[in-house]
Amino acid sequence: QRALARRFVIAGALSLPVVVLGNLGMLPGLSAVPPAVQAWVQLVLATPVQFWAGWPFLRGSWVAVRRRTADMNLLVGIGTLTAYLASLVATVAHRPGEAGAPHVYFDTAVVIVTLILLGRLLESRARASTSQALRRLLDLRPRTARRVRDGATSEVPLDQVVPGDELLVRPGEQVPVDGVVLEGRSSLDVSLLTGESLPVDVGPGDRVHGATLNQSGAFHMRADRVGADSMLMQIVRLVERAQAGKAEVARLADRVAAVFVPAVLVVALLAFALWLLLGPEPRLGGAVMKLVAVLIIACPCALGLATPTALIVGMGRGAELGVLIRGADALEAADGIGAVVFDKTGTLTRGRPVLTDVVPAAGIEADRLLAMAASAEQRSEHPLAAAVVQGAHERGLALRPPEDFEALAGRGVLAVLDGRPTWVGSAPLLAGQGVDLAALAPELERLEEAGRTVFAVAQGGAALGLLAVADTLKPDARATVAALERGGLAVWMITGDHERTARAIAAEAGIAPERVLAGVLPGDKSARIAALQAAGTRVAMVGDGLNDAPALAQADLGIAMGGGTDVAREASGITLVRGDVGGAAVALRLARRTLQVIRQNLFWAFLYNSLGIPVAAGALYPLLRAGGPVGPLLGWEGTLHPMLASLAMALSSVSVVSSSLRLRRFA
Repeated sequence: QRALARRFVIAGALSLPVVVLGNLGMLPGLSAVPPAVQAWVQLVLATPVQFWAGWPFLRGSWVAVRRRTADMNLLVGIGTLTAYLASLVATVAHRPGEAGAPHVYFDTAVVIVTLILLGRLLESRARASTSQALRRLLDLRPRTARRVRDGATSEVPLDQVVPGDELLVRPGEQVPVDGVVLEGRSSLDVSLLTGESLPVDVGPGDRVHGATLNQSGAFHMRADRVGADSMLMQIVRLVERAQAGKAEVARLADRVAAVFVPAVLVVALLAFALWLLLGPEPRLGGAVMKLVAVLIIACPCALGLATPTALIVGMGRGAELGVLIRGADALEAADGIGAVVFDKTGTLTRGRPVLTDVVPAAGIEADRLLAMAASAEQRSEHPLAAAVVQGAHERGLALRPPEDFEALAGRGVLAVLDGRPTWVGSAPLLAGQGVDLAALAPELERLEEAGRTVFAVAQGGAALGLLAVADTLKPDARATVAALERGGLAVWMITGDHERTARAIAAEAGIAPERVLAGVLPGDKSARIAALQAAGTRVAMVGDGLNDAPALAQADLGIAMGGGTDVAREASGITLVRGDVGGAAVALRLARRTLQVIRQNLFWAFLYNSLGIPVAAGALYPLLRAGGPVGPLLGWEGTLHPMLASLAMALSSVSVVSSSLRLRRFA
């Protein structure tokens, strides 16, 4: 990639003066430098561009010839080398100071090399992200573990942990490997693996996974899956397999070149032979002129510009709209998408728990209920407690410090307020303390059916009310789903959350129940995407977390949220910088529009060559020659001088650039 960037920068710096001198040479009177001198200066500047910066194309041309294939390398190599050699001969044949301006095409050669290098550089940067994504996945592993042997705890490198080892995990530390909790209780932040924002409470007998974060209590665990067998490494392998297994999208220009190059060579050689055998005198000079004109007008300037110019303009417009497109492969992948699969947490939802409901018991004020619960939860490190405290602050409630506090891992908290024990926790916890929740049972059932996480508040044995916390839908989620479905796309939601919560969020977003994939483990998300693809549907996946990376890589088009993990972004073809889920609809429309412009550019560039090559070969000579039926009226002999071929090629390039600039108006 660095080598490509160096070639592109040097080629661009040398090409600019060549282009300027080439245009001055075509417009006499604008330059005091004699045309022959200009040609020699262009020769000096163009030579390193042709043979150093353009060496990959020349080498690729030779490889294509040896393999008897035709690709973009061969097209670029033949076109640029023909323009360079014809210009070299014209320059050497006219000494500086000699009358007459040599017809040179150095600007044609250097512009083609520079622009094709730009396209290769963009493609290289997109491909480089594959290995970066895998490296970032591996970097997520903790480096050490606390091993317990014979009652003594020691810190050892992770690669020394073997199945059966007893490990100690303290608050704030990552779980080192996959295993089972032996003793102790805690809450784990598993969002790294599952994407779910709500913590998971664990106790003896529960499974835990490496790279998840221990939030509250310490616990002892038994290691059973280490190294390559861990869930994190399984995700690494899934990403690697999905990216390596995807067939590289063939470049449109290469597909055109596979047919176009042999046709051009046949036409050029046929024109040379016919003019040499049947043309007017001098036959050899006329035949060479036709050969050069055909190869120059066939130079892939317009073809080379078709993809990079549209890509650059489309990517620029996308950046303004908060959409980053990695390269042409992402654009081609957007073509024919039939289904869009959204991850739930952090994509359709905000990705963090917030207080949604305050349900006081009879005779209790809502503000008093919330203030008491938030006061009790102040010392808790649990994310649900933080949501309650934040909700109290947003309502401007005054909190007081508890006189005593105890966190009950996985169940709730016990605090002393005004000398009275105050419980905030799950319904089973309060029922175990003899608190009667019968009057609140209908509200408890309603909130749980809506997918909320509900806990009760009690003081002195009396129930004060219920609080509900949930990960809420993003404001633009419903409108985005509706817009995609209006566009004929099937919208799905996939999540590791349980089905009740998933269906509640899907209903709020306007997603049909039959298109909800709930309870899906991280390693199974890519399999669900593959199943949709196997049914004949091209799939776009929108996600943000590490657990989404395999599915993003498996999908025909991966769209990552800008606020998500680096791994998710690098496994995707498109990134939504602003993190707005509405950007997914914009990204798909922009990608399709950009691809449409690329195809139109290639069509017109190919049509130009299809029409220009026969004229350059002299196909109209019998009709327009002096003495022909209409030749005297036009004063034209029906052949195309290489100088005019170069001008026609330049005009075709201008038309391609103008076509690409239409993307600036995309909205």
